Amino acid sequence: MTPASSDAPTRPAAPRIAIVGSGFSGIGMAVRLQKMGITSFTIYEAAADIGGTWRDNTYPGVECDVPSHLYSFSFEPNPRWSRAFSGQTEIFAYLKHCARKYGVDRHVRCNARVAAVRFDEARHVWDVELDVDGMRENIEADVVIAASGLLSRPAMPRIDGLERFEGKLFHSARWDHTYPLDGKRVAVIGTGASAIQFLPQIQSRVAQLDLFQRTAPWVMPKPDKPVGPRARWLFEHLPFTQRFVRSAIYWQLESRAIGFVVNPKLMKRPMKFALGYLERRVKDPALRARLTPNYRFGCKRVLLSSNYYRALVEPNVNVITTGIREIVADGIVTQDGAHHRVDAIICGTGFQVNDVAAPLDVTGLGGADLGALWLRDGPEAYLGTSIAEFPNFFMIAGPNTALGHNSMIYMIESQVQYIADCLRVLRQRNARTMNLRPEVQRDYNARLQQDMQRSVWASGCHSWYQTRSGKITVLWPGFTFSFRKRTRRVRPRDYRFVP
Repeated sequence: MTPASSDAPTRPAAPRIAIVGSGFSGIGMAVRLQKMGITSFTIYEAAADIGGTWRDNTYPGVECDVPSHLYSFSFEPNPRWSRAFSGQTEIFAYLKHCARKYGVDRHVRCNARVAAVRFDEARHVWDVELDVDGMRENIEADVVIAASGLLSRPAMPRIDGLERFEGKLFHSARWDHTYPLDGKRVAVIGTGASAIQFLPQIQSRVAQLDLFQRTAPWVMPKPDKPVGPRARWLFEHLPFTQRFVRSAIYWQLESRAIGFVVNPKLMKRPMKFALGYLERRVKDPALRARLTPNYRFGCKRVLLSSNYYRALVEPNVNVITTGIREIVADGIVTQDGAHHRVDAIICGTGFQVNDVAAPLDVTGLGGADLGALWLRDGPEAYLGTSIAEFPNFFMIAGPNTALGHNSMIYMIESQVQYIADCLRVLRQRNARTMNLRPEVQRDYNARLQQDMQRSVWASGCHSWYQTRSGKITVLWPGFTFSFRKRTRRVRPRDYRFVP
């Protein structure tokens, strides 16, 4: 046997792993790596603290629309949730607790934004370019895990004259708490999941509130209530009771997938309930007509709120459905020429998800540009995790993994398991890289889009779930337990390995 050349590249004893982002995805992945005995990882966080979405979104009334017991890691139940649906403060504190308890906070590097990652084909490693306080820094990684999530880049509305506005302008995900809203004339653009939470909180404080609505959302009452001391005692001292509650919530929510992806005709019943709720809350027929959705229930995200309609019927609120023509120095002009003078504009316009480049600059084999690919064909991956021509690059909460009916934490943990198994296979085969076969990705996405056609999301409306061409790239068209089954073990035949 010929001895190995002395100048042959040496392989690290453990893979050097770069995790991008420190929300639920990044923290969950880091905890799993530690449990596998892998400590050669760093979490790169652009902000000054961990937390992702739950660090950034601090607008009044921000809370989760998934029950607390399910919106948490399965390995770290929290018996001390104060409400059925937790607010930002508690969820943020929970994430920080998890990072401290499992020691992954020691692996976080804050104020270090990952600007680009480029695969070095000669050396089979990733060159990671960091922006640290405006200074460029480069490090190497054997594996890159993008865990920045779907909802990390606020989307400002594309309205002519936005830059000409001389009042206060901000996005709900970048709430300016230093600006006093009391007594001001305020415009809210957007009626999505954030707007219906913060609007009731500010309505009583402002002099006038103009809500600019493009599409009326479907709204259901939110079954929120405090978790009493007796229940918290049971959860802490008899943990099986909390596991039982978590399981019951999971299956209750999972059953809704039948209406979303199996038989959308079943949405008629909740639609009837939602219309009845609207009728009870909004007595004025003209306002009720403006607030009645004109698309099938579930086609866009169904929102939960027990105080949104109450706020809209107050005399200082005006719901405007005429399109916006332009923004001027002192307000908003609608298509009918009406000039709405306001002191502040709050954009509840969601996040950049479709028809935009990837969340970071990623260059793979042969110069493959992930951002350009996604702009051309829409975001696409295999199991929302692996992408052909990008070896040892994995995503969490990637394309087609979001849900319309259940907890994203369940999907995140499924992807964490899949990535962990990828790392196991790499080590088992003593391979440097694994690269998804293009035909696997192509066939998977063709089938996925085919399954999507029977879902309620393909029933005629256009939402942020879709690209401009109508391709649904955000949601998983099935049950979450079927996704978990598919991500439990890696099929090595799906990949090419480089020894």
